[in-house]
Formats: sequence, structure tokens, C-alpha cells
Amino acid sequence: MLDAFLGWLGVVFVFIGVFFLFLGALGIFRLPDLFNRLQAGTKATTLGVVATSIGVGLIVKGWILFAAALAIFLLMTNPISSHAIARASYRVGVKLYPGTDPDKCEERGWKFPEGSEEK
Repeated sequence: MLDAFLGWLGVVFVFIGVFFLFLGALGIFRLPDLFNRLQAGTKATTLGVVATSIGVGLIVKGWILFAAALAIFLLMTNPISSHAIARASYRVGVKLYPGTDPDKCEERGWKFPEGSEEK
């Protein structure tokens, strides 16, 4: 009885994960610039992979500890890596989408490098 419940709960988690992975891919495809795409790719796919791995951990006996460790690792590393990519991109002069309002980095004194072209 408990195994069947955990199996169905795992399937629900896998479907939730697949849904968020799809939304992340759609956001990467549809959003206008690197920074918006990075945000969509990081937040949605992190939630998608975590939910999918927890679902697989519930479905397959003996994998729950591995799935939990993977989820914790992803929750710690994905935000840090996306922040590093976004900050490096901003510093080398990747322009924001013109509709982005306001540019908080520019308000705080960060400037694009001289001579950087629109990318």
C-alpha cells in the first residue's frame, strides 16, 4: 500500500518536474535577452530537475538518498553559477533588453566598458 502511494507520488513529482523543465525551455526560447533567458533557465529548470529527481527517488527504491543529494547540490550550485554568468556578461558589455526598466546595476554605478558593442 505504501509502495503504491510512494510510486504515484513519485509520478506526480516527475510530471511536475517535466512541466517546469518545459517552461524553462520555453522561457529560454521566447525571452528577449541573455539575462531574462538565464533567469528562466535557472529558476524553472532547477525546480524541474529537483522535482524530477525526487520523483525518481520515490519511484525507484534505494535512490531517495541519491536524489536528495542531487537536489541539494543543484539548489546550491545553480543560483551561484547563473549569478556568475550574469555578472560576467554584464561586465563585458552584453546589453540589456531595451524594455528592461530600470537598470539597477547602472543606478549603482556599474558602467558598461568603453567601446563595448551591442551583442
